Amino acid sequence: MPSGRKARDLELLDALEACDGVAFEGTVWRAVREGRDPILGHPSGGRWDPGLFDVVYTALDRDGAIAETSFHLSRQPVFPSKLRFAVYELRVRVTRILRFEKEEALVPLGVDVARYREVLYSRTQAIGDAADFLGFDGIIAPSARWPCLNLALFTAGIAPEDIAIQGVEPVDVLKWRSTMGRPRRKR
Repeated sequence: MPSGRKARDLELLDALEACDGVAFEGTVWRAVREGRDPILGHPSGGRWDPGLFDVVYTALDRDGAIAETSFHLSRQPVFPSKLRFAVYELRVRVTRILRFEKEEALVPLGVDVARYREVLYSRTQAIGDAADFLGFDGIIAPSARWPCLNLALFTAGIAPEDIAIQGVEPVDVLKWRSTMGRPRRKR
């Protein structure tokens, strides 16, 4: 077993293996620092990856992508006002993802939805790790920051032609925060 990897939960593997993977083809959004390749994944240790494989985090809503970036920037001691960001429109085509429309669908997998907005990722990271191990291309699940769904793509199984940039525009995250109000999400 590679260093840093915990033994996988066999009940979780069984539960995910029983799920039908679904295809997804559509538009997603990703807000990244200017100059960063929006298609390049990395093992960030985010909600759906334990930091052991590359993931591209996206949202099915433009403001959802910006809200995610805004949230992570707001966790800094001082909100970085000088950094420049761009929001990318991406076209994605994958054949086998897990799709959870509502937070409640995650409860049988051991997710405490009452604490879903918190940065308590151990269970969701275990789900992502198990899904990647089982060959899923990613996970669609509710955003914890905006009333939309997010798509976490596991890049190892995705062909380069299955994710493409459709458009890009600069975004002032600080201005967005002031005009859109506090990031929110519906239950």
